[in-house]
Amino acid sequence: MMNVRNLFLVRVTQCMVTLIVAGAVTASSAQEMDELWGSRVVKMRADNAERGQLFDEGNYAMFIHWGLYSQLGNRVNGKTYYGIGEWIMNRRMANIPVDQYKELAGTFNPVNFDAKEIVQLAKDAGMKYIVITSKHHDGFAMYHSKACDFNIVDSTPWKTDPMKELSAACQEAGLGFGFYYSHNQDWSFPGGGGGPRVNADGTPATFDDYFVNKCLPQVEEITTEYGPIEIVWFDTPGKMPKEYVEKLVEVVHKNQPGALVSGRAGHNLGDYQTLGDMEVPLSNVDGMWESVDTTNDSWAYAWYDEYWKSPQEILRRLVACVGRGGTYMLNIGPRGDGAVPERAARSLREAGEWIRRYPQVVYGTDASPWQHSLPWGDVVSKGNQLFLTVMEWPTSGELYLPGLKSTVGSAQLLSGDERTPLEHETRNGWTVIKVPARAPEKLASVIEVNLNGQPDVDPSFAVDPNLGVEIHAEFASVAQASKSEKRWMEKFGEWKGTVHVHDWKAEGRASFEVEVLEPGDYNVSLSYAGEGRLVWGVTIEDGEHIQNQQNSSHNYQEFPIGWMNFPEPGKYTLNVSCLEGNLDSASLKTIRIEPIH
Repeated sequence: MMNVRNLFLVRVTQCMVTLIVAGAVTASSAQEMDELWGSRVVKMRADNAERGQLFDEGNYAMFIHWGLYSQLGNRVNGKTYYGIGEWIMNRRMANIPVDQYKELAGTFNPVNFDAKEIVQLAKDAGMKYIVITSKHHDGFAMYHSKACDFNIVDSTPWKTDPMKELSAACQEAGLGFGFYYSHNQDWSFPGGGGGPRVNADGTPATFDDYFVNKCLPQVEEITTEYGPIEIVWFDTPGKMPKEYVEKLVEVVHKNQPGALVSGRAGHNLGDYQTLGDMEVPLSNVDGMWESVDTTNDSWAYAWYDEYWKSPQEILRRLVACVGRGGTYMLNIGPRGDGAVPERAARSLREAGEWIRRYPQVVYGTDASPWQHSLPWGDVVSKGNQLFLTVMEWPTSGELYLPGLKSTVGSAQLLSGDERTPLEHETRNGWTVIKVPARAPEKLASVIEVNLNGQPDVDPSFAVDPNLGVEIHAEFASVAQASKSEKRWMEKFGEWKGTVHVHDWKAEGRASFEVEVLEPGDYNVSLSYAGEGRLVWGVTIEDGEHIQNQQNSSHNYQEFPIGWMNFPEPGKYTLNVSCLEGNLDSASLKTIRIEPIH
């Protein structure tokens, strides 16, 4: 092995990207978060074809954030800190000194942890592998580490290695297993990113001290002592020098030839792309990628957070990720005693029961040829087949597929293993499928469409005669205005984001192309943020113009602009402009066009 200490004499603790204080979010903070997460890179496939099959075909996984922080549940000395609990010791949360934080290990006794129960939950949910935090930014190892005694066996009264149990339970159940590991940040070990600047003897601590004495040995441990591993999920590389990341990736691939390295390893060295926290993309993404999301708003357990995703919302986001061409990894945060919150488990199991009935929608599928969702739900493809996941069932008895150029051989309504043939026709270039008045499924119904050839689709947005359409600013073309990504925190570490049109000039416009099947009047609304009263206008190119004044706030809200007439079927270009008010503050998120019933 190369002499890492002599090779890497780089001190990077002062290069750490610092997160902003909650409630003081600026435009630069999102850029800093991007730097902390690491740059994105399109990975078409893993370099080694033996790696990534489960990731590429399974499409659904369980993430687990569980650690010393979980027993606090975001409450310290009677005060609740709102935000992501795994950051609780950080100075931007409870600011717990390292010595005091380490004392928590003496009371950490998660007697209700049951590895087989968690694995069964993942299996019931339809997930294909589990990735769990072996060491988060706090530096506490959730396994028996010989490299550092600040771990769950040596420092707690429980004296148990739950990762041994979880790995064995996954192997027994036929699920994949992987580890999260915070390779840059370590707030309790001298020299780690965000950690103490001096050693116990008072001498200066360097990042190299941390890397050689803790990080590298621990990555060796988790890749050699826990059986086969599907993924090592590194996180927040920040400005960690490339040479360190290269060494870690080399170790993973040497010890676990079948394992993938997450996109957040840094320096484009991961095997696939990882999107931002809680980000479900609106348009198809090339290559191998994953979205990481949570069952509520928190990663680690937070006592107050009872805003759980419903079974339908889980399915909506899962199918959206699969339909955009990616993998969805959904997090649970067990309590300090090791138990999984009951409401999270219930939603996962109910969604999993639907997946058991319709596995063809989730596993081994390809992205939607429409490249975005449709008003009633989403589409995945498999060869000449399309699977339509209908979340909003049409009460009119007709379901619309705009832009489908391929001819339809047959359409069938699925109900588990039962299939009911459906009539279909072409109307002004739209495929119209006749459906029953009532949906056969509570959460989402599935229609299988068999095409006479490969899918050929015009991905333009279309105004559904039943539901209309909502189009995000991401899909607009702009003139005399700017279009860019915008991120903000609702609570500390709870990231939200959108692509918005902003920086409006006097002649600025955001243009949206839409197709209309049924001519007539439609109600047009805009979702926007800003300051004070704003006047917005919407114009059909070479046609009608409407405008209206509404108030605004820093939160995005939807406001009606007025009725607009589309005189005949066909494609239209709509131009949206901010006409009066504080144009510098105006931020457009979506346009909605709804039929008037």
